Amino acid sequence: MNERRKAMQVAALCNGTAIDHIPPSVVFKVVSLLELEKLDNPITIGNNLESKKMASKGIIKITGKYFEESVINKIAIIAPNVVLNIIKDYEVVEKKRVVLPKVINGIVKCNNPKCITNNEPMTTRFEVIDCNNTELRCHYCNIKIQKDEIILK
Repeated sequence: MNERRKAMQVAALCNGTAIDHIPPSVVFKVVSLLELEKLDNPITIGNNLESKKMASKGIIKITGKYFEESVINKIAIIAPNVVLNIIKDYEVVEKKRVVLPKVINGIVKCNNPKCITNNEPMTTRFEVIDCNNTELRCHYCNIKIQKDEIILK
């Protein structure tokens, strides 16, 4: 066993997806956003782990699960610097950063109580107007929502 594996704080993943560098304050929001509680796959969640790039971090490892890019990019709403690792036979075969989609459907609640999405059974829709600061605009009522005001459905 090499020194790197001895130093790991969370068990190595044979095959699946590792979502790394999650801010500790949003690890469980990511779990909810990806609906991981509905999966039967083995899942490892680590939080407040030591990190060289951040003060501390969270990590989620899902055995045997690979996500569509559109699904994984939803994470960028709450954790824009997350790194996604696709793992096969204990090796990282693909590594990428999540990217905030241009349009977000059905996962963010509009903060305007008078918005039609809060009064009728319909899907919310937001355009991303500032990727760097995660600023959204409701498609229906045009209210702008800043990152710290985002409420996930």
